[in-house]
Amino acid sequence: MSETALPNEDLQSAPEAPTQTPASPKRAGTGLAIVALLLGAAGVAVGGWGVWQVRQLQGAHLAQNDQLLDLREQTQALEQNDQKLSSQLSSLPAAAELEERRRLVAQLQGDQQRLSQRLETVLGASRKDWRLAEAEHLLRLASLRLSALQDIASARALVEGADQILREQSDPASFAAREQLARSVAALNSVEQPDRTGLFLQLAALREQVVQLTAIAPEFKNDGEPLFGLTADGDGASRWSQWWEQISRFFRIDFNADKNVKPLLAGQALNQVRLALSLTLEQAQWAALNGEAKVYTQALDEARSVLLANFNRDNEQSKMMLERLDALAKETVTVVTPDLDASLKAVQAYLERRHLPAEEAILRQPAAQDRQEPRP
Repeated sequence: MSETALPNEDLQSAPEAPTQTPASPKRAGTGLAIVALLLGAAGVAVGGWGVWQVRQLQGAHLAQNDQLLDLREQTQALEQNDQKLSSQLSSLPAAAELEERRRLVAQLQGDQQRLSQRLETVLGASRKDWRLAEAEHLLRLASLRLSALQDIASARALVEGADQILREQSDPASFAAREQLARSVAALNSVEQPDRTGLFLQLAALREQVVQLTAIAPEFKNDGEPLFGLTADGDGASRWSQWWEQISRFFRIDFNADKNVKPLLAGQALNQVRLALSLTLEQAQWAALNGEAKVYTQALDEARSVLLANFNRDNEQSKMMLERLDALAKETVTVVTPDLDASLKAVQAYLERRHLPAEEAILRQPAAQDRQEPRP
């Protein structure tokens, strides 16, 4: 109202400036346009903000829907777990039965502890029993080696090992057994061990010499005197003496007819004699290793007979072999071994007394001593 009335008053009061009237309507339109633009911008801003809010609400709604789906799935999983737990709980025994099982478990643990304690006690005692059983086994091995191989050294070592085991026990009740073991060791020390391996090797060396054994042909020995005047005067040996020297290698005239002249061996006959002599020596080797004194002596006698029957004593090789055979015949290949049954029975009696109660062992000990000690 004031803007419209203002131009009329201006027109009435100042008619002399008619050129300034068109400026007022332009300014008024510009202001309205600015106001309209501001209102439009504000409306656009409000509309954009509203759209943004709507989109935010839609996003939040979608997120809530996703969360609801997740919660729904989790709820279903929990329901399934609840059902499983319910089924498992329904299969579990009752409280009274659980209590009974708990009591049985506690009783089982107590029994297990007591059993472990007993086992330790039994193992402590069984170790000694095992060692004593080992001593008995050593005595059995010693007796077997004496009876089968006549091995004095091994039997002595085994008996001493059994005595060492009894010594480790520190038991006064083992005095009788140890006394008998000491007697066995003394008996084994008094027996000399034959060198069977050495005899075997010496006979093997003789067998190698048999292959080289030959029959030496006798040769004529001239004492330097002329024979039947066959030598020439002044010029040394003549043609006749050379001829006689050559032919004397094949013929020999012996004026002592009472001596036994043996034929010379050659070719196949000599090989057969060598083979027979080698076989007799091999038999002597077997007898030496196995302790067969009778077979050993018989084989050496046969070897001497072969040498004496087929070779002259003048032969140096046969003479040396005869001397070696005579020396080997004097060697011993077998010995009288002591009996270890008394020691074995003493150890077995000691083991039997260990497993008996104390009162029964005291009652049986005098009876065992009476059986061991011979009465006059």
